[in-house]
Order: sequence, then structure tokens, then C-alpha cells
Amino acid sequence: MPDMHIVLRPPYIYLILGVSSFSAGVVWTCIGKARARFSGWVYRAKEPTEFWWLVALYYLGSVLFIGTFLYKVFGLSN
Repeated sequence: MPDMHIVLRPPYIYLILGVSSFSAGVVWTCIGKARARFSGWVYRAKEPTEFWWLVALYYLGSVLFIGTFLYKVFGLSN
């Protein structure tokens, strides 16, 4: 088992955050409710616009975190 200090250091923390954000987006899309920051739960049937914005933000966050991880690991080469 790897040392947790090494796993939680950048760039691996970006991969962990990206995968967890993507997983949350998938689960909340399937169950039809999303966790809002200050207002509790947002349901797809009651507030569809706000629900889809929240889910889209989680997917966007996962893309940004995983993209940051890939950039830090592979970087740009000339």
C-alpha cells in the first residue's frame, strides 16, 4: 500500500478530486437530486434548470481537475 502522504500530494490530489467529482455527477444524474452548496438538495423534477447547472458544474470541475493532473504529469514539450 502506498504512503498516503505521497498519494495526497500534487499532482495526484487533482486526479482524486477529478474522479470524485465525476462520480458525484454520475450518481446525482442517476438519482435525480444534487447537493447544492448552501440550499441543501436540488431535485430534478422540481427545479430542472438549477439541477442541470449543478450537475454540469461537477462535470466541468472533474474535467478541469483531471486536465490539471495530466498537465502536471506530462506537461508540454517543445
